[in-house]
Amino acid sequence: MEQLQSQHLRLLSNLDMRFHRSLMQDINWESRLIGIRGARGVGKTTMLLQHIKSAYGDNPQIALYASMDHLYFSNHSLLELAENFYSHGGKCLCLDEVHKYDGWSREIKNIYDGFPDLKIVFTGSSLLNILNAEADLSRRCVSYDMQGLSFREYLQFAENFELPIFTLEQIFKNPSEAVETVLKVCKPLKYFSHYLQNGYYPFFLEKNIDYLTQVQKVVNLILEIELPLLRNVEISNVRKLRSLLSVVSSGVPFAVDISKMAQTAELNRNTIVNYLTHLNRAKLLNLLYSDTTTIKRMQKPDKIYMENCNLLHALSLTQVEVGTERETFFVNQLAYQHQVEYAKQGDFLIDRKYTVEVGGQSKDGKQIAGVSNAYIAADNMEYALGNKIPLWLFGFLY
Repeated sequence: MEQLQSQHLRLLSNLDMRFHRSLMQDINWESRLIGIRGARGVGKTTMLLQHIKSAYGDNPQIALYASMDHLYFSNHSLLELAENFYSHGGKCLCLDEVHKYDGWSREIKNIYDGFPDLKIVFTGSSLLNILNAEADLSRRCVSYDMQGLSFREYLQFAENFELPIFTLEQIFKNPSEAVETVLKVCKPLKYFSHYLQNGYYPFFLEKNIDYLTQVQKVVNLILEIELPLLRNVEISNVRKLRSLLSVVSSGVPFAVDISKMAQTAELNRNTIVNYLTHLNRAKLLNLLYSDTTTIKRMQKPDKIYMENCNLLHALSLTQVEVGTERETFFVNQLAYQHQVEYAKQGDFLIDRKYTVEVGGQSKDGKQIAGVSNAYIAADNMEYALGNKIPLWLFGFLY
């Protein structure tokens, strides 16, 4: 266990405590079993370490960080670690990347049941299936999903601007007040374009890296390791999935023709539908449906977007189309905490209540004429005018 304690101390000694993700305030850290899922690179490890340092200090005998791909686990079990840690007074065991440890859910269940006053926090891939894992942890575990930086968080991390979170209701009902609050602190349009290209993953703060190349590496690790491991995707089909992502990222918001996609990828229809679902769960795609309550959702989505704009720029084989970029940003920021559906009038239906058309500053709203609770999310606008709301403001929801 000394190896893990040394790693723990080394990581905490180099930890940046200046900035915290908004999710950190939402998690009930008093829960006995906490699961945090998210795509690679969104900052799960950093948040876990920050929690340890904030709540327990540096002492690895009280709270211990352990990455599940550490060599320690080549000849020790997770249960063995927990027994040793608990017997020496351990209070909180923090397990990173649990999907890399075979039988993780069964052993965590045994630890939870066997040590009633030990807290366990674990992180894993966004593909991690807590409900249908080998041991069902759903009744014991409080789970959270973590995604990349909002535009608000990016401004905090990159420029040290302290800005509030707005609810969707505040943005729709009183956008001018929200805009004025932001403009007192900064000029958001100055930073928006850079965020869309290089600001979604917190590792943009690292020096001497080619950011978009690093994003491509994240995608490759998800395709080559996580999907085969957690969704039984055949290795021979990884190349086809990479090609599919290139097609989606290089076009306008993708109108879905499953039969054509199956023919192009040389896969059958059911396999394509399953793979799209996996890519959605892996946080590489966002799938939109015109009705999320019917059997149609089991068949095919109505539109496909890249999960975020940085993926769009990293994977596109052509110049990114500005309309695609705008819609991708909007879906990404809204879908984290709200229901987003493909709308028959306008572009999107939010929470079955608000209709939104996304476009440039000159968008006139003809597509949403006569629709109640209808708004335009307009790019390149600093102020709100009538039902026209600056697109960047939707980056302040978390």
